[in-house]
Amino acid sequence: MLPSGRTVTAEDGGDIPVLWLSDAAVSGAAELWTRLREEHAGSGLWPLLLEPLRPDDEGEFRPWATGELYPEDMSSPQAHDPAALLAAWWDKYAEEEWPALAPGREPERHPDEVAAEFAEGFAARRPYIRLGLVAAGRGADALTAVGWSGPANYDNDTAKYSAVVRDWERRFGARVVAVGFDTLHLSVAAPPISAEEALLVAAEHFAFCPDLVWQGSGTLAAYAESLVGAGHWEFWWD
Repeated sequence: MLPSGRTVTAEDGGDIPVLWLSDAAVSGAAELWTRLREEHAGSGLWPLLLEPLRPDDEGEFRPWATGELYPEDMSSPQAHDPAALLAAWWDKYAEEEWPALAPGREPERHPDEVAAEFAEGFAARRPYIRLGLVAAGRGADALTAVGWSGPANYDNDTAKYSAVVRDWERRFGARVVAVGFDTLHLSVAAPPISAEEALLVAAEHFAFCPDLVWQGSGTLAAYAESLVGAGHWEFWWD
C-alpha cells in the first residue's frame, strides 16, 4: 500500500503525469523504496527518494511538487554514447588528456542489496524526504523520464546523464536511489578498490559533474581517495 499522494504533471508538458509523489514525508521510506524496487519488473515504476531544494522547503518541495520538470526537452538515453560523452566533457573542463574509462568488475554483493542498504542510511539522515514513482525501465532512465534538470547549468539534456549512469549500472553495479533539485545519489556495488582504479573513476565523475572538484575536494587526486571502496556516489551541480 502506498501513502497518500498525487500525480504531478510537467510545468510545460500538458496533462500527462510524469511523477507520482507522496503528499508528505514517508515513515519507513527506505523499506517502502526497497519493496517498490523489487516490484519494478512488474509495475514498470522506478521508486525514487526525493529531496527538496532546501530541507525546510516542506511547502513547495521544489522541483517535484511544483512540477519544475521538463521531459519534453530531453532526448533519449539510447541516442548517446557514454564514453564519447565523458571524453567530450573532460576535454571541455580539464587541461590534461582524457585517461579513458575505468574498468568495471563483478560486484561481490548483489547491486539491489547494496541499494537497499544505502536507502536505509540515506532515509535515516533525511526525515523530510518524500517518495516518487516514475514510469521507466531502469533507474538511470527515470532521470530523463521525469524531466529532472539538475545539471542544467552544464547541459540541459538529462538523457546524456542517463546514458552515463546506465553505463555505471553495468560497470559498477550502480543504482539510482535518490534525487534532489540538483543532486543525485547512487548506490555502488562494485566501487574501485585501488588508487589507480579510483583515479580513473574520479576522472569520469569530474567530467560528469565538475563541481565535485571545483567546489569540493579541490583536486582530482583528493577526490579519488574518497572513492576507494565507497558504496555510494553523490553528485551536486551548482
